[in-house]
Amino acid sequence: MLSLYFDRLRAVPWARPGPAMTTLLVLALLLFTSADVFAHAVTQGDKGYIQEISGVHLLPFTYLGAKHMMTGYDHILFLLGVIFFLYKLQHIAVYVSLFAIGHSTTMVLGVYYNIGMNSYLIDAVIGFSVVYKALDNLGAFQRWFGVQPNTKAATLIFGLIHGFGLATKIQEYEISPDGLVPNLLAFNVGVEVGQLLALAVILIGMSFWRRTAGFTRYAYSANVVMMSAGFILVGMQLTGYFVSQ
Repeated sequence: MLSLYFDRLRAVPWARPGPAMTTLLVLALLLFTSADVFAHAVTQGDKGYIQEISGVHLLPFTYLGAKHMMTGYDHILFLLGVIFFLYKLQHIAVYVSLFAIGHSTTMVLGVYYNIGMNSYLIDAVIGFSVVYKALDNLGAFQRWFGVQPNTKAATLIFGLIHGFGLATKIQEYEISPDGLVPNLLAFNVGVEVGQLLALAVILIGMSFWRRTAGFTRYAYSANVVMMSAGFILVGMQLTGYFVSQ
């Protein structure tokens, strides 16, 4: 049924960009023009502050977690892909919870056990998660392979991968071992708060868009743009990896 739906969507000409396409195109432009996103590293100001403090500092770490999620274009794009065709709040809650469980688990364990990964490579995989979700929304796997991957399992698995990306960023802060666990948990709370705020903005925008005729017209195009943004992320991170060698 989904493939037939997109067959009809592809028959519609791209007369002019819809609201979601415009948003995604602006996001893609930001990906090209932001050096911080290219490196996907923590800011020097945040890093310097964390290196100067020790002990338990719950509020600063909560703020940093929320800030990272709200400015993490890759995480937001993946969330957008996950909820793109979810209409019921209980379904959205299930998928968002799976994603949260995944990234919280690997984030905490990655930092606590000091599991190091190359930030460029893990971010390239995170960019690929955006590509994967867009292709899933487009019904590509059904069309190409005749099967539909388990969407809940994929969301959990990519949540685990996103968590390792978060762990890599936290390790860049070089947090003092004094108060590490409480601060780490506070950072995770901040990530969840940022995720909920980003999700709220996405849902509000999607709810308005779905009430217009433009949603049916441009849903396919929006996912193509989302997939392109994911490829941009992958390319930028791989370029960063090879340049840094």
